[in-house]
Amino acid sequence: MFSMFSGPRVAVLDAAEAVQKVAAGEMTLIDVRDAAELRATGHAAGALHIPLPVLQMKVDPRSPEHLPELTLDRPIALYCASGGRSQMAAQMMMQMGYEQVYNIGGLHHWQVAGGALSHA
Repeated sequence: MFSMFSGPRVAVLDAAEAVQKVAAGEMTLIDVRDAAELRATGHAAGALHIPLPVLQMKVDPRSPEHLPELTLDRPIALYCASGGRSQMAAQMMMQMGYEQVYNIGGLHHWQVAGGALSHA
């Protein structure tokens, strides 16, 4: 069957599990939405905001703009508005060598699972 996403298969992580792992400091959470979306809805508390258009230079370990808090062996969960962009972002990160990358879908999934929101 045809898939609209090419590249490595990304595991979907239940948002409730992501909420627990992020709260325990066991996982990094990344919001790949744009700044206007964050202003309109807020973001998951504790999430790094790395919009999809700049994701590659911020997560690629070879980039001079790589964020030092991101390591190839630390579990990472991503979300966007519905799960499409976070799927693309997760595939990109897996191609760069990240070992544990998960798509939790959209911000709504995080919120329904009990995850806190921040409007700061």
